[in-house]
Amino acid sequence: MSRQVFLYDPPDRFVAGTVGLPGRRTFFLQASASGRVTSVALEKTQVAALAERIDELLDEVVRRTGGNAPVPAVAPTDVADAAPLDAPVEEEFRVGTMALAWDGDEQRMIVEAQALVELDADTDEDLADAEERLLQDEENGPPMLRVRLSGAQARAFAKRALDVVNAGRPPCPLCSLPLDPEGHVCPRQNGYRRDA
Repeated sequence: MSRQVFLYDPPDRFVAGTVGLPGRRTFFLQASASGRVTSVALEKTQVAALAERIDELLDEVVRRTGGNAPVPAVAPTDVADAAPLDAPVEEEFRVGTMALAWDGDEQRMIVEAQALVELDADTDEDLADAEERLLQDEENGPPMLRVRLSGAQARAFAKRALDVVNAGRPPCPLCSLPLDPEGHVCPRQNGYRRDA
């Protein structure tokens, strides 16, 4: 079976969002263009890492080009997207690995999210060989979402993604662990339940 690549070059919309209540949220990347929508699930930490790396890569592009690249220093407000995910949210796959690159010729950020793959190996060496074969197999690899963004779109994506990550449960003022609506067993209070 050939590899399924969901390509958006460029997308009409590329956002990070969630489904569910704080504490039980499922995180998604969602790309859309010309009436088609692709949603892939991932972990909160992956969303945060992706947003941070995008900002870092864009800052590096600006630094290396002496400010001549079409990359804004901050997310432009005219590209901001605060709308919810497009419904229905249907998961194509769960993300395992992600990659970023800057295409200097086209002045575009490339974001790739590849499906999580379970590798069966008896030893670490077998596992490394299986991973290497998988990475080299462009034709038969796992499903992938590939999005090409302008500098402004990438900055707007990163800002929204960090806002989504930080919009979860508020932290406990004593231990910084997330507070649940049902209460919180705080280690700094020797296990006494603290109401939210």
